[in-house]
Amino acid sequence: MSNSTTSTVASPSRFVSIRRDLHKIPEAGFAEFKTQQYLLDYICTLPQERIEVRTWRTGILVNVKGTAPTRRLGYRADMDGLPIAEDTGYEFRSTHPGYMHACGHDVHMSIGLGVLTHIVNQPIRDDITFIFQPAEEGPGGAKPMLECEELRDWMPDQIVALHVAPEYPVGTIATKPGILFANTSELFIDLTGKGGHAAFPHNANDMVIAACQLVTQLQTIVSRNVNPLDSAVITIGKIDGGTKQNIIAEKARLEGTIRTLSAETMTLIKSRIEALTAGMETAFQCKVDIDYGANYRQVFNHAETTAEFMDWVRDNGLMQVIECTEAMTGEDFGYFLETIPGFMFWLGVDTPYGLHHAKIEPNEQAIDLAIDTISRYFRWKSDEQQ
Repeated sequence: MSNSTTSTVASPSRFVSIRRDLHKIPEAGFAEFKTQQYLLDYICTLPQERIEVRTWRTGILVNVKGTAPTRRLGYRADMDGLPIAEDTGYEFRSTHPGYMHACGHDVHMSIGLGVLTHIVNQPIRDDITFIFQPAEEGPGGAKPMLECEELRDWMPDQIVALHVAPEYPVGTIATKPGILFANTSELFIDLTGKGGHAAFPHNANDMVIAACQLVTQLQTIVSRNVNPLDSAVITIGKIDGGTKQNIIAEKARLEGTIRTLSAETMTLIKSRIEALTAGMETAFQCKVDIDYGANYRQVFNHAETTAEFMDWVRDNGLMQVIECTEAMTGEDFGYFLETIPGFMFWLGVDTPYGLHHAKIEPNEQAIDLAIDTISRYFRWKSDEQQ
């Protein structure tokens, strides 16, 4: 007979298991077909007496009827993954090569389903709209979803969303009244000149050199045109040019991002980019085309509602609450907050790897804690604030 003891590993909770299922099927924006079907299949298992479901493209809207509604609350979760090859130690790794839930949207959705389940089984007075939104990572699902007919009748009077935060421990909420995330814009610049043989540079017009010059000039915008007491970022994350080492490049492409804490500074930066590229056309006798891609509004938390939430969490001892500083991250939830009072908060998931990293492994203990906190908050907001 062996003297060894058998260790017992706790089984994951229901919504941790759901998160793991969702983690396996990350999909691009507006292509979340498997994700949408998974969510719909789960929602169909809930009691149907109080819920109505609508779809919009690859997104889902769920209306939960209150017992005596006087207003409508809202919770939003984003759905899409990222084009990143996963490098975690998970047994439930992505089954979609080259795609990964590296920004925590699998966590966001599982929390949304958890709160939905709680509210359906333990109804509150007010109606709630649960919004499962596609394409947050691009090209941007929030703005068109806000404008869709399917949401029109279920538009919340107040809305809440969260985002996982690797740098905070589990059991922590971080947020602030006012601006939380930056205004953001994608940036794509195409330069077209005249290619040729490397041995005869005088007969060509090298777009690799032009692109390198432009990258350097773009960095002067923040350092020399933006007020140093303001905050702005221009990052060129990708350069593509040329076809072979002995061919002078006819074309080059820059891909990057712009981030600012004010809409006015975003306008200023774009104006300067256009002035610099006009100069490049003259200096290098080339053609320059600019595409700003997806543009996201700042996430600006409604001051009164955010402060009330922070005080409520503290007073009930549910989590540690930190008033954080604003971040230069982007989130299209800003479009919801431009229309609907509400707030977003960071949820601590305590992992050494940051957002969009191939190795990120959020601590799953945060999932059930967030479900409990948000469900309690909605109940308090509905039943106690009549």
